[in-house]
Amino acid sequence: MKVFSKIPTGLTYDDVLLLPKRSPVNSRTEVNLSSHLTPKIKLHFPVIPANMDTITETQMAIAMAREGSLGIIHRFQSIDNEVAQIKAVKKIEDLILHQPLILSPSHCLSDVLFQVDRYNTTSFLIVDSKNKLVGILSQRDYRFASDLNTPVSKMMTPLEKIVFAPRDTSIYQAKGLLERHRLEKLPLVNPDGTIFGLYTAKDILYFESKPNALRNSNKHLMVGASIGATGDFLERATELDKAGADLLLVDVAHGHADHILSAVKKVRSRFPKQEIIAGNVATTLAARDFIKIGVDAIKVGIGPGSVCTTRIVAGVGVPQLSAIHEVSKVCSKAKIPLIADGGTKNSGDIVKALAAGADVVMAGNLFAGTDEAPGEIVTFNQKGYKFYYGSSSHKATVERNKRGDFGKLAKHQVTRVEGAEGLVSYKGPVTKIIDQLIGGLSSGFSYCGAHNIKTLRKNAEFILVTANGLHENSHHDVVV
Repeated sequence: MKVFSKIPTGLTYDDVLLLPKRSPVNSRTEVNLSSHLTPKIKLHFPVIPANMDTITETQMAIAMAREGSLGIIHRFQSIDNEVAQIKAVKKIEDLILHQPLILSPSHCLSDVLFQVDRYNTTSFLIVDSKNKLVGILSQRDYRFASDLNTPVSKMMTPLEKIVFAPRDTSIYQAKGLLERHRLEKLPLVNPDGTIFGLYTAKDILYFESKPNALRNSNKHLMVGASIGATGDFLERATELDKAGADLLLVDVAHGHADHILSAVKKVRSRFPKQEIIAGNVATTLAARDFIKIGVDAIKVGIGPGSVCTTRIVAGVGVPQLSAIHEVSKVCSKAKIPLIADGGTKNSGDIVKALAAGADVVMAGNLFAGTDEAPGEIVTFNQKGYKFYYGSSSHKATVERNKRGDFGKLAKHQVTRVEGAEGLVSYKGPVTKIIDQLIGGLSSGFSYCGAHNIKTLRKNAEFILVTANGLHENSHHDVVV
């Protein structure tokens, strides 16, 4: 048969190693791991968590953005739920508190103490009936007060004795005022004197403690959102865009299909200024078709994930390292970032993926089991675990039916199982995983004589590994 006349060899991470090179890198701290997720979005380090319902929701997205990466909220939920998660990420580090706690001059000490217990705070802005700032009440104002009927107007620091600023005051101007006057809070007012918001010294200090955090021009943490390519995908995309999503990921198992290409065209047409990622694909032809549509990044990977069974169920796929290498030829020429999705088991695999042509690596298993991954910790044989399952697994579809997120669509998919289900060990906070990955990547770059991804690719030389070599790769002949 003609189909067997010339069969190419497909390689994945365990099939190869990178040759060590003479290195000018004196310390791992010299390595720059930054890379573009899209032409407009640059990550501090090139790893993002998978957009799966057992991996990325609000808490994971917040944690990743604070460390200089980005989370993409999964689409396996109602539109309202996904929108709420995008808004929650945007709100968490809003440096200007737009709804500060307020009281009126007519409130009394008993009201103050009730609010102190309710909100675990000690300070309040005092406003009149028209929401105009008239004073501030802090703990020092009422610390020794004993009469519960004492009105706030008798305890507060009046407007003429407090420091406040106009609504357009920048964070740097606010910091200067807080330092100069030794304040903890700086109210912001509109031109008519009404309350606009509040800066706090605590929030500014935390903001400055995360210099690598991924923030947009409004100083909000960045976050992406997933959509599908059928049903209400355009409605979902519209609501997510309104909510402030910094990118939209058109995420399907097999991206190189006519109806998927048509859907991506519609998304691009509807949102010409939005960053759009599309996938998954595994061939150069698929990448070319997506690039023609005008996507900003392409997600590569058909079946390499640890809980994906597509290759067994469907008999289709491309070993991940070969898929990355081939698709990167097209993406690099078009200056479109490539996201390698799935199959990485450790930092060494990520180094190989980047050397082969990936700009960013998306991982699921590496982030599963962390505090920020959705789900409760379960105990089995006196060890902690969290559930982890593929997006097309039987359990995933059943859970979505229980929540009512997809209705008939999910019920129709129950028999189309292309994912496994299992438990992964509890790993603690995701920052621990991030630190390990950054250390491993920096070490890999150093061995290859590379200060950055560009040099890594230039220096990269792969060597094939035999079965015995694979055994030799990890610890062996010891009891661990």
